[in-house]
Amino acid sequence: MKTTSVWAVLGVIAVVMAGSAQAQQLSLQQDDEGVAVHVDGQLFTKYLVRSGAKPVLWPILGPTGKEMTRAYPMRPNTDEKNDHIHQRSFWFTHGDVNGISFWHEQDAHGTIVHREFKELKAEGGKAVIVTANDWVGPDGQLCCHDERRLTFWVAPGQRFIDFDIVLQAPDDRPVTFGDTKEGCFGLRVADWMRVELRRGGRIVTSEGLENEAAWGKRAAWVDYTGRLDGQTLGIAILNHPSSFRFPTYWHVRTYGLFAANPFGLRDFLGDKNVDGTVVLSPRQTLSLRYRVVFHTGDTESAGIAELFKKYAAEP
Repeated sequence: MKTTSVWAVLGVIAVVMAGSAQAQQLSLQQDDEGVAVHVDGQLFTKYLVRSGAKPVLWPILGPTGKEMTRAYPMRPNTDEKNDHIHQRSFWFTHGDVNGISFWHEQDAHGTIVHREFKELKAEGGKAVIVTANDWVGPDGQLCCHDERRLTFWVAPGQRFIDFDIVLQAPDDRPVTFGDTKEGCFGLRVADWMRVELRRGGRIVTSEGLENEAAWGKRAAWVDYTGRLDGQTLGIAILNHPSSFRFPTYWHVRTYGLFAANPFGLRDFLGDKNVDGTVVLSPRQTLSLRYRVVFHTGDTESAGIAELFKKYAAEP
């Protein structure tokens, strides 16, 4: 597998986080499945180059060591809700690219094919994975490319993943991202976090909307929390102001789907006269940026609003 990093060929990269009274180490370890991210030798997450029809992150362990996203279908024999097989932990895809669904796993679906690791490194307290990918239709035709940069770091009671992606049309033809709710940057939260269980799960947006009211609305951030073993844990997704169509619309459900989607305007607004379709001309690009926070405590005690302000101030 080609990589531009000499360290990545060696397989393991480690860095001591500066400025910490108890220094923590981030490390990357590459194998045939992808790249694992460790904190002090313990697994944080793994970038899988292929699960179903796309790259995903799984498992993802939060600051207390608990799994924060659903294990199904990567770990099939679980007591979790086994619906929506395509909702694989942590992913980016879309339900209408040149009329092809890359969101679903069914007949005539598209596949996001990992092409290469462009960068693998850990330094200055952060680990970075950069990949290049090709979106390929069921007939083998290239629909578009993407380059995604994932940046990992930790803080007391919190773990972070920045997900920055640049979508690019092929050199010789345009690409169309159609208007559909089925997209695009998504997580499936751990089963114990689901609001519909009525065990303390909660969805809240930067605009103060909660649970079912959050679906289809625009917000700078959304936090999805739940309770496990008497403790509140959560996942917040922050949308950077430089991201396309900020603040994004949210395809977030009480059954556990948690996705940001800037394309599905017709569905979200319920207006047939609105069209969120985007056409990129040959070689044209579109950029999307998100920060994911895996945290202890509820939205307020985790300081999600303040974390967004700091994120928004970054270039």
